[in-house]
Amino acid sequence: MAATTSVVVLSGGISHERDVSLRSGRRVVDALSRLGWHVTTAEPDARLLPALLRQRPDVVWPALHGASGEDGSLRALLDVSGLTYIGSRGQSARLAWDKPTAKRVVGTAGGDTPASVTLTREVFREIGARSAIDTILGSMPEGLVVKPARGGSAQGVTVVDAADQLPRALMDAFTYADEALIEQRVVGTEIAVGVLDADGGPEALPAVEIVPRSGFYGFEERYTAGETRFYTPARIDGAVAEAAGELALLAHRAMGLRHLSRADLIVDADGRPWFLESNVMPGLTETSLLPQALLSTGRDLSSAYAAITERALTGA
Repeated sequence: MAATTSVVVLSGGISHERDVSLRSGRRVVDALSRLGWHVTTAEPDARLLPALLRQRPDVVWPALHGASGEDGSLRALLDVSGLTYIGSRGQSARLAWDKPTAKRVVGTAGGDTPASVTLTREVFREIGARSAIDTILGSMPEGLVVKPARGGSAQGVTVVDAADQLPRALMDAFTYADEALIEQRVVGTEIAVGVLDADGGPEALPAVEIVPRSGFYGFEERYTAGETRFYTPARIDGAVAEAAGELALLAHRAMGLRHLSRADLIVDADGRPWFLESNVMPGLTETSLLPQALLSTGRDLSSAYAAITERALTGA
């Protein structure tokens, strides 16, 4: 590809994950700049779309995390503007962004995903907190995970080991979204499986095993060096790793994701992988999971990101 190829990397924004997005954006800029490409950055603000329409870059790379980059809205605007960009289309991104919807799509396609119930803030208030909590606890065994129905980087996520922890967990989730997903906790090995589109179809990268020092893979554990140990490939049986890869591919295909994605899974004591969620713009920081998986295959990041960019440029 010619060095004159122009790439605009979008990063920052006003979501809770702004700082992470800035770090991801810098990594993409560094990787593509090493190839001699013309790479600039932009923030998703009121000046963005007019500037993009005026410049008409060859490709836009939305390294945005949180709602501004992953809920599908900005991507839909890029679609109607006729701009070429990296990643899933707006409609597919919207499916993945909404965790209950993603679980339903993957479950309907034949993937395993933990039992769950979704509760809106309005219903929580209208029918009474005590009534809602008693109903949840009466239908789901102890050992729950409560998370915002939309969002990333584990913000607002709580592992609930006892009934009296559930009210606070729900309020924490409602801080980040109007809906909370209450999910049956599956105890096991936490892994992430990246997926890249290739000429022969999507391919699953080696699974990355996640072992946080605190026992919980929260925001600090994700983005603070040394707080989490990673094993790539994951220390799981070969057949289990293959099943995990197939589940990640199933999620990628079922939601119509494009170019790259990452599925977050957990493998139970029987070696059965369970789907938790998919990310349409995985983190690309120095501690992020997709870059670790790419490096484990012997690829350098510049070449890998270039290949993704070239797929977008060819309309694939």
